[in-house]
Amino acid sequence: MRIPRWRYAKHKLAKGLLPLFAPLVLTPFATPANTGAAMHKPDSRKIKDRVASYKVMKFNQVAYSLYSYMDLQKTGLKFEVFDKALTGYYNMKRKGQVSDKPIITIIDFTKSSNEKRLWVVDIDKKEILFNTYVSHGRNSGNEYAEYFSNENESYMSSIGFYVTDDTYFGKHGLSLKLEGLDEGFNTNAKDRCIVMHGAEYATEDFIQQAGRLGRSLGCPAIPMEQHDEIIKAVMGGTALYAHAAYDAYTSQYLDHVTAMAELVHEKSKAIPPVNLNQS
Repeated sequence: MRIPRWRYAKHKLAKGLLPLFAPLVLTPFATPANTGAAMHKPDSRKIKDRVASYKVMKFNQVAYSLYSYMDLQKTGLKFEVFDKALTGYYNMKRKGQVSDKPIITIIDFTKSSNEKRLWVVDIDKKEILFNTYVSHGRNSGNEYAEYFSNENESYMSSIGFYVTDDTYFGKHGLSLKLEGLDEGFNTNAKDRCIVMHGAEYATEDFIQQAGRLGRSLGCPAIPMEQHDEIIKAVMGGTALYAHAAYDAYTSQYLDHVTAMAELVHEKSKAIPPVNLNQS
């Protein structure tokens, strides 16, 4: 017996989504029974709000499943930071701003510079590629980054979403240009020459000598012994998210509803075509 095309496609979409992340129970909204009372016209705004809340919940479930599978909590990465980074990644994909490399770099500036607060993850392979130290700008703070700026010669770090750009060889060796995407927060990154590069002051040895990690002029500097490998892994249009406890920060890339739509679209494209005319 032939399976109707629409029913088969729906079944394949569900199979494509669920094994990749975690079992998600897609429960439809309950509809109140008609008890004889007068029926009122549904409030379209309330319905839209409920649908949006539902999609946010489902995206958070996907994010948490991936977070748990990769044991990111054990590395010190907070779920709320990972959730924001993943949301931004799918919004960037929706806008065509990142390449097909499923790589996300995450920096958590709420953590001490004496801790490993940079992660590079491959969300397709569900692997942590790197977890290491990263510096902040000299005017952002001492051990902790507390102040941020998008202004030239501020010597502060900038927060928000970036896309990795071209590499070049400078005084720090192989370096990676970054393009800031959040207006008012990091869009002057290129003019400020904010790049990822290696530095001798971004090491455990420096921490032991100085009591804290060294600071840059605003660049996310990483350990010299790892910088080549990390830069080559994240170069070529991948997503980077620099997080901070900064109440003024807002971003169009933190739209969970759009992120969920892109996630569903991506997984639906991954379903191989099937000849339904075969018996």
